[in-house]
Amino acid sequence: MLEPIVSFLSTVPWFWVLIVALLITALENVFPPAPCDTVLVFTGTLVGLHVVGFIPLVLVATIGSTIGFAIMFRLGGTLGIKLVKSPKFTFISEESMKKPERWLKKYGYFIIVVNRFLSGTRAIISFMAGMYKMRFDLTILLSAVSALIWNTILIYSGLLLGENWRQAEYYMTLYGRIIIPTLGGIILIIILLRCYLKKRKAKVTVSKMEA
Repeated sequence: MLEPIVSFLSTVPWFWVLIVALLITALENVFPPAPCDTVLVFTGTLVGLHVVGFIPLVLVATIGSTIGFAIMFRLGGTLGIKLVKSPKFTFISEESMKKPERWLKKYGYFIIVVNRFLSGTRAIISFMAGMYKMRFDLTILLSAVSALIWNTILIYSGLLLGENWRQAEYYMTLYGRIIIPTLGGIILIIILLRCYLKKRKAKVTVSKMEA
C-alpha cells in the first residue's frame, strides 16, 4: 500500500498531497494497517522540494487525525461491545482492549494526550474513550493536541531526512518496541512520587495537629 501512495504523491500538485494527508490520517484510526506515519514522513520531503507548505500540511494532517479519532470515539460510544464482537473489525478484539482499558482506568485523560505516541493502540484508545463516555469536547481537543505534536515531528523528520526518508521506518519500528515500556515506567514513577508526597504531607499535617 505504501509504494503506490508514494508514487502518486511524487507526481501530483500540492493540493493532492493535502488531500492524501487528510484521508490517510483519518483512515489510520478506522483501519490501523494504513501506513500513515511513513506517508507523513515522505510528505516532509515534499516540503523540502517546495511542493507543499509545512504549516498547511501539518494542519491538514492534524485535522485528519482528529476526524478519525472522533469517528472511532462515536463508534465506541454507540456500538461498544457489539463492534468488538463483529468479524468486520478484527483489529479491535476483547484481548486488544485489555491494555488500553487499564490505561484509561488509571490515567484517564492523560492517555488521550499521549495517544498518538502509543504505537498500535491509537484506534483502540479512541474507541475505548467513547465506550467509557468520556467528555467528547475535551477528549477531541486533547487528541488534536496529541496529533498536532506527533504529525509535526513526523513531517519535520521527513524534511530533515530528504531522500533518506525511508530510514524513518526503522526508527519508528524501534520506537514502537521501546516506547510503551518506557512510558509505562515514567508513569509508574510519577504515581509513586505523588503517593509519597501525599503520605508525607499527611504525616506533616498529623504532626502539626498533635503539636
